[in-house]
Amino acid sequence: MVFLALPDTESADESQLRNYFQTTLDSCRHGTLALTDGISPTVLAQQSHPDFSPIGWHLGHIASTESLWILEHLAHQPCPFPSYRTLFAADGLPKAQRQMLPSLDELLAFLAEIRQRTLAYLDTAPLANQRRLWHWLVQHECQHNETISLVMALHQTQGQTTPLGTPVATHPQKMIPTGMVFVPGNSVYLGLETKGGDIALDNEQPAHWVTVAPYQIDRTPVTCEQYYQFMAAGGYQDRQWWCDAGWRWLQTANVNQPLYWPDQEVFAAFRHRPVCGVNWYEASAYARFVGKRLPTEAEWALAASGLSAKLSMLLQTEQINCNHRLGQTTTVGLNEYAVSDYGCYDLLGNVWEWTNSWFRPYPGFEAYPYRGYSAVYFDDCHRVLRGGSWATRSWALRPSFRNWYEPHVRELFMGFRCVR
Repeated sequence: MVFLALPDTESADESQLRNYFQTTLDSCRHGTLALTDGISPTVLAQQSHPDFSPIGWHLGHIASTESLWILEHLAHQPCPFPSYRTLFAADGLPKAQRQMLPSLDELLAFLAEIRQRTLAYLDTAPLANQRRLWHWLVQHECQHNETISLVMALHQTQGQTTPLGTPVATHPQKMIPTGMVFVPGNSVYLGLETKGGDIALDNEQPAHWVTVAPYQIDRTPVTCEQYYQFMAAGGYQDRQWWCDAGWRWLQTANVNQPLYWPDQEVFAAFRHRPVCGVNWYEASAYARFVGKRLPTEAEWALAASGLSAKLSMLLQTEQINCNHRLGQTTTVGLNEYAVSDYGCYDLLGNVWEWTNSWFRPYPGFEAYPYRGYSAVYFDDCHRVLRGGSWATRSWALRPSFRNWYEPHVRELFMGFRCVR
């Protein structure tokens, strides 16, 4: 998969922008199609979890969204597939009614036809005035790529096979980073400016300064070995570690380990990898167990200082575990260059990290490209996650990117680190 660095759009001409978007769209689509290799009709159309749509719906939604915003909104062309409008609209059918889908061949033809028309329009599109929407489209497909990956993982867990895969070999290292680092009180720039290509999503803006008090934060995400101590001490049975809502969830869910927990025979290979498949309730319960708490969004952002400046280099040299490069989590602290100014590892890639912050609009928020993209989730029912995972595509990976899920959700490739 090709990752082309974003040109300096303050000075880039339209030819450079056109080359960037064509290469990026092609590379991202290659990743989308690779996910469907060998997929069965059942896995394609079956809903594996009430919170997530079938894989086939995501494929159709990617094409339908591209048609809506590029061909219809920008190019002012009529909708080429009006019969698909309701089926693949985000606000169309309920998730439980999205299983009557076209075949894989029909979905792939739909994707190809829309993409052919999109690239034809790209040849003459006035990109200087449109680039934000083109960036948004790429990131939209990236996000659905990752959702397809987690739905596949859910199908695997239901089939009683581990979604973790065979442990991959990792480069030798002298020592696993441990302990916490001290972050002195400081101001942090929360969000992302439009300068540099208008890549910011609406919920990342307006960027603004926030003051953060001194704190300590874990050098790495909590590992399987560390989390096992919580499990072995009866953490899933001990009421004292759980918030009220978390305890109510636990009684209903009746679980005693993370969703993506390694089998006993391979645990040794995963013990220094981040725990994966925990929800906010599980993460906060562990934090209480060790006398800590989850970081606020601002604390996480401050700990990630320095990563934005070298992100392009880290992605091009594959110093971050993302983009399905390995297909699973890796040992924490593996890449010595992907470390923040404060000495924190794995803040980007590997696993998404829960924060203690509700997903709320930044002061002066303006919805883009439509209100339903972010604003409908500003309901104080969703917590912010940061950092990305091994399945996050490069174009949706940056320190300022905000993901959001309800506290009970554990199906994403989620982990966490703690502060005090």
